[in-house]
Amino acid sequence: MFDFVRKHTKIMQFLLFLLIFPSFVLFGLEGYSRMREKGTVVASVNGVDILQSELDNAHKIQVDRMRASMPNLDAKLFDSSIAKQATLDRLVRERLLQVAAQKMHLSVSDQRLANELQQNPSIAALRRPDGSLDLERYRQLLSTQGFTPESFEAQVRSDLSTRQVMAGLGITSFATPALADVTLNAFYEKRQIQVAKFAASDFTAQIKPTDTELEDYYKANSDKFKSLERADVDFLILDLASIQKTVTVAEADLKTFYEQNLARLANLEERRASHILINADKAMPATERDKARSKAQEILSTLKQSPEKFAELAKKFSQDTGSANKGGDLDFFARGAMVKPFEEAAFALKKGEISEVVESEFGFHIIRVTDIKQPKQKTFEESRASLEVDAKRQLAQRKFAEAAEQFTNLVYEQSDSLKPAAEKLKLEIQHAKGVGTEPVPAASGTAMNNPKLLAAIFTADTIEKKRNTEAIELAPNVLASARIANYEPARVMPLSDVKEKVREQVVAKKALELAKKEGQNNLDQWKNAPDKAKLTASVVVSREQKQQLSDAIVEAALRANTQTLPAWLGVDLGSSGYAVVKVEKVLPRETVDTQQQARERQQYMQWWAGAEETSYYRWLKDKFKAEIKASRL
Repeated sequence: MFDFVRKHTKIMQFLLFLLIFPSFVLFGLEGYSRMREKGTVVASVNGVDILQSELDNAHKIQVDRMRASMPNLDAKLFDSSIAKQATLDRLVRERLLQVAAQKMHLSVSDQRLANELQQNPSIAALRRPDGSLDLERYRQLLSTQGFTPESFEAQVRSDLSTRQVMAGLGITSFATPALADVTLNAFYEKRQIQVAKFAASDFTAQIKPTDTELEDYYKANSDKFKSLERADVDFLILDLASIQKTVTVAEADLKTFYEQNLARLANLEERRASHILINADKAMPATERDKARSKAQEILSTLKQSPEKFAELAKKFSQDTGSANKGGDLDFFARGAMVKPFEEAAFALKKGEISEVVESEFGFHIIRVTDIKQPKQKTFEESRASLEVDAKRQLAQRKFAEAAEQFTNLVYEQSDSLKPAAEKLKLEIQHAKGVGTEPVPAASGTAMNNPKLLAAIFTADTIEKKRNTEAIELAPNVLASARIANYEPARVMPLSDVKEKVREQVVAKKALELAKKEGQNNLDQWKNAPDKAKLTASVVVSREQKQQLSDAIVEAALRANTQTLPAWLGVDLGSSGYAVVKVEKVLPRETVDTQQQARERQQYMQWWAGAEETSYYRWLKDKFKAEIKASRL
C-alpha cells in the first residue's frame, strides 16, 4: 500500500479532491466578469431569483476545480449545454435544500462539525505527531480550491444540515422480499407475440395533394415556415494569447525575476531510502498495535548489531508488498511524496544511517537512507529561456486581468458602441453576417458559434435598445462583446419559396393518416377473423430481449391485458406508422440463482429508495416553488 501511494500521487490527489469537496460548492472567487445587480433570471427558489451571472460564476468555479484536479480532461466537455444544465440543476438543488433545512430548523452543532472534520482522511493526514492540526498546511490545501478555513467549515456545516433533509428517506425506505420478487418477476416476464407493421412510407406514393390543399396547409401551419431571425454582428475579442504576443521583458527585470525564483528553479533534494514496514492500522486494537511495535523494535535491535542485513531482513519481514522483494528499496523521492512522519525521519538521516522505529498511518517503519541527490542550482543563462516564458506569462496574465476589467466596464458603461473599448485596448472590431440564434456545427470554434454569446446577442437589450452585450467568457482567458449592426426578424416565408417543403409535410401527414387507418381497420377485422391475419412469425420478447422490435411495440405487448388470450392491440408508432400486435402466450421469467436473486432484491430496494427520494424532492420543489426559467443555456 505504501508503495502504491508513493507511485500514484496524481490519483491520490484526485481522491483527495473528492474527499474534501463531497458536495457541489456554490460560492468561491469571482471571475473577471462583473456581476450586475440585475440580470437574466435562470431559476428561482422560494421567491428568490437565481441570475445568469450567479450560474456563470458557479459553473466557472466548478470548471476551474475540475480542471485543477483533472487537467487532461477535454475543456469542451465543460462548455456544453449539458454541463451547464447540470450546474444549474445542482445550484437549484442546493438552494432548495438550504431553504428546506432552514424551514425545518435543522442545524449542526460545533461538535458535529468537529467530528465530521476529524473523520475526513485528507484533513487527518495534516495532523502533527502530537495530534495537533498543521494550520498552515490546512490553509494551503483549502486555498488551492478557493477556500479559507472559515468558508470551508461554513460549507461543510451547510452540507451537513442539507443532508439531513433527505437523509431520513434512506433509513425508513422499506420493501419486503415478497413484494420485490413479485415486482421483478412481472418486470422480467416474457410474451410470445406476432406483429404486423403499417409504415407511413408505404402510402406516400398514393398521396397527390392539390394546390388548394397545399395552400390550406400552409395557412394553417404558417409558424412552421418561418425564417429564423438573423443579424449582422460587430464584435470584439479580448484574449490572453494576443496580449502575450505584445509582452516584452527587460533584461534587468528578467534577472530580478531569476533572483526572486531561485528556490523554485533549484532542483528539489531527493533521497533514496529502503524501509521495513510492520503493518498496524490505526483501527487495530491497542494490544495488536503494541505487538507490531514490539516486532519492529526486535528487527531494529538486530539491525543495530548487523546493519548490513537490512535488505535480507526487509525481504523476510517487511509487509510492504511493493518494496519487500527489492530489499525494501523505495527508489528516489522528494519532499511531499511520502507521508509526513516518514518524510521527516528520512530527511533527518545522513547517508547510510538507520532510523529508530517510525510510526505512520500505515504502521511502523525502520528506514535506511542509501543515497542523497543534492539540488543543483541552475545559472541565469541556463534558466533564461524558461524564465522568459514564465515572466511573459505572468506579466501577460496581470495585463489581461487589468484589460479584462476595463473591457467589462467599457462595453457596459458605453453600451451604445464598441469603439471606446476597441480604441482603449487597441482591439479590432470584427464583423459577421447572417448570424443565427443557434450554433452552426460547421463553424465550431468561432466566436459566433458560442451558445452563450449567441444568447446574449439575441435579447431585447441588443435588438430593441441597440446595446452591446455584456462581456461574455468564451473560454478561459477569452472575453467577447458584440452588438447588432443589422437585424432581420423571423418572418413567414412566402408559399412560393417553401412549396416543396409544404408538399413534403402534407404527403407525410396524409400517408401517416392512411397507415394508421389501415392498421386500425385490420385490427378490428383480425379480432373477429384471426385466421385472416397477416402477421410475422411468432417471437418471444421481454425487456431484456426485444428482438429488434421498437420499444413502443415491446412495452405495449408487456403491458397488455392478458386475462384473455390471444390479446390484440394497436400500437401508435408516432411518425413511422402503426402496428398491430397479437399476444399469444405469457411466459414466466427463467429461474435465477440465489445470489442473483439477492442482488436483484438489493437493486429493487435502491430503486424503491430512489423513487421515494425523487418523489420527496419533487414535493419540496412544489412546496418551495423551485423553478428553472432558462429556455437555453
